[in-house]
Amino acid sequence: MAIDFHDEKNKMTYASRKANASWSEDLEALLPPGKHFTRAADIGCGGGIYSKVLIDAGVESVVGVDFSKAMLEGAKVNCEDYDTISFQLGSAFETSLADAKFDLVLARALIHHLGDLQLFFTEAHRILEKDGYFIVQDRTPEDVLLPGSQEHIRGYFFEKFIKLKTTETQRRHRGEEVRKVLEETGFTLVKEVPFWEVRGTYPSKNRLKEELRHRIGRSILYELDDFELEELIDYIDSKVTEERNIVEKDRWTMWIAQKK
Repeated sequence: MAIDFHDEKNKMTYASRKANASWSEDLEALLPPGKHFTRAADIGCGGGIYSKVLIDAGVESVVGVDFSKAMLEGAKVNCEDYDTISFQLGSAFETSLADAKFDLVLARALIHHLGDLQLFFTEAHRILEKDGYFIVQDRTPEDVLLPGSQEHIRGYFFEKFIKLKTTETQRRHRGEEVRKVLEETGFTLVKEVPFWEVRGTYPSKNRLKEELRHRIGRSILYELDDFELEELIDYIDSKVTEERNIVEKDRWTMWIAQKK
């Protein structure tokens, strides 16, 4: 069963994990050299994990927007040491943010929750200032279907359970759809690139197995019951041959667009 984002008991689910430091470094390499952002909006911010990363990367201020009061409560706890991050209750379609207020809008792991990309992209276009950047990070069906490997451990999820593959591919937008809607809503696509993000590093295989068992932000793994999850962990145990220093990476697609 999918996670209930509005349930109070889940408020820290997406606020406890830390993003890998390489995320901002990899993103910076995709942007124009020396580009500096002053005001960013993190749409679908969840627990504020990437709001913090944006500040750490040099953005002067960030407003995190989420449709869940519970998620925002967790985000406020997570970001309590960051006085340049604030939070706003709102949806991707109606953020309640001012027109042309931001020079950066981030939507990480959001669009697979949205049926209507045009409504969201129109809203992102509205709140961006001229020449502002819109960064969308999500998985396409092609990303999802990459085979499992020593690093791409997520691929083993779908090898073991076909039902997860069906659920996952059905909720993902294809690259050509994202490109088309960006253009229709007034954006110029700057780059569309495959993006490997470090999910976690584990000193031992046993630590990886424990992390999978208690994974924060289980996402697609919420579709499995506890017995099935143990089956999956055993399957991954049989596939991953490394016993030490395991680096898990997730495959995404990154779209970087600009408002003209």
